[in-house]
Amino acid sequence: MVLSDRQRLDWLRLIRSESVGPRTFRSLMNRFGGAAAAIEALPDLARQAGRTVRICPLAEAEREMEGVRRRGARLVALGEAAYPNALQAIDTAPPLIAVLGRSEVLLRPCVAIVGSRNASAAGLKFTARLARDLGEAGFVVVSGLARGIDTAAHEASLATGTIAVLAGGLDEVYPPQNIPLLQRLVEDGAAVSEMPLGLAPRGRDFPRRNRLVSGLSLGTVVVEAARKSGSLITARFANEQGRIVFAVPGSPLDPRAEGGNHLIREGATLCAEAAHVIEALAPLVGREDALLRPVATMRDGAGETPSQPLWDELDLPGIEPAPLALWPEPAPVTQDAGAVPGDSEGLRRRVLALLGPAPVSLDDLVRASGCSVREVSRTVLDLELDGVVLRHPGGALSRTPD
Repeated sequence: MVLSDRQRLDWLRLIRSESVGPRTFRSLMNRFGGAAAAIEALPDLARQAGRTVRICPLAEAEREMEGVRRRGARLVALGEAAYPNALQAIDTAPPLIAVLGRSEVLLRPCVAIVGSRNASAAGLKFTARLARDLGEAGFVVVSGLARGIDTAAHEASLATGTIAVLAGGLDEVYPPQNIPLLQRLVEDGAAVSEMPLGLAPRGRDFPRRNRLVSGLSLGTVVVEAARKSGSLITARFANEQGRIVFAVPGSPLDPRAEGGNHLIREGATLCAEAAHVIEALAPLVGREDALLRPVATMRDGAGETPSQPLWDELDLPGIEPAPLALWPEPAPVTQDAGAVPGDSEGLRRRVLALLGPAPVSLDDLVRASGCSVREVSRTVLDLELDGVVLRHPGGALSRTPD
C-alpha cells in the first residue's frame, strides 16, 4: 500500500482530530472505508455519543506536513512498506509516524534497552557493553532518548544503528541536552514520533512513547529501574504485546535494582550478557507473523493501581478504551540534575548517585560523571572521609551500606 499525498493528509487530519486515538481511527477506517469519509461522518457520530469533537482543519494538517518535510523527515502510514512490521503488529499502532533519519533501520530486528535516568556507573557501563554487542550481532537498539540508561544505549550503538522514540514532536526534543546526540543518531539511525510538531512532551506522553519503544522491538531489556518507574511501564507494554521481557539482576541493596529483580520474579528472562538476549530472539528474527498472535510472557501485574488513560477515545460501539499507565511518569524538568565543573556540591550528589553497592573503578566513575579525574578524585576522597564511600582492593569504589 502507498498513500497519495491527499490520502496522507486525510489520515493526518483524522488522527489529529479530538478524541480519535489509534483504536478509534482503525474502527472509523473499517466502517467508512477511508479517512475522508470518516472525517465527514465524525461530527454526527460524536453527537450520537453525547460529545462534540474538534476536527483537525485542513490548513493545520498541511502546515504539519510541510513542517515535517522542511525538517527532512517523512510521515509513514500504517500498512506502507516503510512502516515497521513489529510496530504494525500491536493493537495500538499509530496510523502515522514521523521518521527522521534512515528509515530503513526500522525494518531491521530491534531490541529495546530502557532503565533509570538516575543510573549507576555500573549500570551505564553494562548498558554500553550490551548495546554495543547487540549492535554487532545485527540488532538495532531502541530507546527513549532520556538521560541515564537510554543515553548510554544510544551512544554505544551509534555506529550500528539506533532508534530514538520521542515523547513530543520531532522538533521538541526532551531532554534538550540530548539534541546533539539526536543529531548524531540520525546519521545511521532514526528518530520516531507519533506526536504533532510543536508539541512539548507532557507527563502522560512518556508512557505513550514507551508502548512504541516496546512495540518496535522483539524484546525489551530493563537494566536498572525502581519498583515504580517508566521502565516498568515499558516492560508491561512489552509483555502485553507478546514480546520477550529481559531484566538485568542487581543488588538487593540498590533501589535501582528493585524493579528488575521484581520482573525476574514475575517471569522475565534474566539478562547478564548480550548472548542471553541474542539466543532468545534469534528464532523470532524474520518471523513477523509470530508477532501477530501475542502471548504474554510474564504474569500480569495483579494488584497494581491503574492511572490515567494514555489518550481519549470516542465512546463508540466496538472501540476498546485506551491503555492505562500503571504509574504516571514524572513531568519533564527544565534543569538537568547533572554536575557542572566547579560545582562541588553538585558533583558530590552526582558521584553519590552514580555509586551503588557494586564496586566500580575510578575511570568508570569519571566517564559517567563527565567531569575531570582531578575533580572526581577530590570528591571521592571527601566522601571517603565522610564515611559514605568505600574503597576496595584494587581501588574500586562503592557506597557504604546503610
